[in-house]
Amino acid sequence: MSITADEVADWMFTELRNSGILHQAEAVNYIKTNFGEHFIYVNENGHASIDKEVKKAFKKRHGGKAAWDRDAFYWGWTSSIKV
Repeated sequence: MSITADEVADWMFTELRNSGILHQAEAVNYIKTNFGEHFIYVNENGHASIDKEVKKAFKKRHGGKAAWDRDAFYWGWTSSIKV
């Protein structure tokens, strides 16, 4: 059975919901180990990043209630209300 981008996004959303923050480095390591390296790529800055389809599915799940912090490389809730 093949793992889908939606399943990876589900994991990311659950992690964000449970901890309130999701660091990219931790997410990349977990995804690579548990879902497969094909969900990770090296971006133009030379950093490991999460597949665009996974991030698109993740964004659908949080519905704009989470934001990416470019300086600290993590996603966090934009309000105190968690889904």
